[in-house]
Amino acid sequence: MKTEQQYFSEGMPIEDYMEQMTVHKDDCFNVYNSFEFPQDEDFISLLSERNPHILVVTEDWCGDAMMNNAILRRIAEVANIDVRVVFRDQNLELMDRYLTNGGRSIPIYLFLNDQEKVIGKWGPRAPQLQEYVLKEKSKLPAQDDPTFAKKQKDLFSNITKEYATNDQFWGWVYEDISRALILALA
Repeated sequence: MKTEQQYFSEGMPIEDYMEQMTVHKDDCFNVYNSFEFPQDEDFISLLSERNPHILVVTEDWCGDAMMNNAILRRIAEVANIDVRVVFRDQNLELMDRYLTNGGRSIPIYLFLNDQEKVIGKWGPRAPQLQEYVLKEKSKLPAQDDPTFAKKQKDLFSNITKEYATNDQFWGWVYEDISRALILALA
């Protein structure tokens, strides 16, 4: 069984991952280019000093990953830390170690220290976004309703559009990733 560090070593840099995206590439780069990085010198100093490595388990088709990965990349660039990506569907053995409520929800961020140990985890969503998504899903008809599939597809499309354009959402993601990293590095 491979360690998380082995997956990290074999992973692709997040920059390369974003360049090869096909499904949500434009939206991901919109978030990346539009996100106004907060003045957070203490956080950036902590990351720079401790130099964690971050292993991302993700897929190109995921709307949450589209938004979150762009923000994580900005954090990594400002703090000069290494972020590597592996694909969930090609690495189910790893993914199954980090299920969310029994599901293979992505993205998952694994924080590794300089001894190559997992010291923390984040994902797949900031709590405020989870509330938003659950609220929106509660508006769907029952699954046996003949309109369910279309309405669900429309819902996910609308959520993805919101993810790509709502800077309040981006702030929530940044704050929650920051919180998780600070706790992991404490």
